[in-house]
This record gives sequence, C-alpha cells and structure tokens, in this order.
Amino acid sequence: MKEEIKAYHQALAASDQEICDLLFHEICLQLPEAENKIWHRHPVWFLDGNPVAGYSKLKNCIRLLFWSGQSFDEAGLAPEGSFKAAEKRYTTAEEVNKNELKRWLGKAKTIQWDYKNIVKRKGVLERLL
Repeated sequence: MKEEIKAYHQALAASDQEICDLLFHEICLQLPEAENKIWHRHPVWFLDGNPVAGYSKLKNCIRLLFWSGQSFDEAGLAPEGSFKAAEKRYTTAEEVNKNELKRWLGKAKTIQWDYKNIVKRKGVLERLL
C-alpha cells in the first residue's frame, strides 16, 4: 500500500479503516494491472489513465464509486452525479459482499467511459472498449 493511501486510511475511524482496508485489498486483487493513487484527496484506481474505481469517506459512510457504474446494469449500485458513475455506500465492513464487489470490478475492466479525455471533449463522454 502506498504511503499516501496508508495515511488516508490511518486518518479514519477504526470502523471506516476496516471498510477501506477491505475495499483496498479486493480492488487490488481484482484489478492488479490498475494504477492506484490519491486523486482529488481519495484513493482511486486507473486503467490506462482512466479512473475506474475508488472510495471516499462521506459524513456517515464509506462510498465506493465506479466511474462507469451506471452502465454495469447492477441493481446494487445507485447512480451518482450527472455522468455515468454509480456508487455503493457502506457503514460496516460486514456489508461488503465480496462476490458482488468482484463482479462489479470485473465490469469496471470491460465497461468504461472515457473520463480521461472528458475535458478535451468539453464534457462529452465516449464509450471505451
């Protein structure tokens, strides 16, 4: 785990650390080719420079975010924002369903919108893969 992500986790309450440690481990396991770093103050995973998954601390939960998640066709993910992102929120590590998470991360590899070039395209997203 990179020092910047380790520091992010250490700044959290113990219950939130537990969720983030679990998410970190599972995301790294399922996306071993992805680059991970702190981006906009939160841990995010990138495939070929395109953000695909990440998590962040909200007021009362940890939010797992998939940048292209609305295209996954998964009932367990809620739309987030005005583009194609979808989220799942957790308040305990026990709520994390590893099989569900594995399936979503598999889709994060194969279903992507081109966020990397969204500024260049003036806010227009194009489907990749």
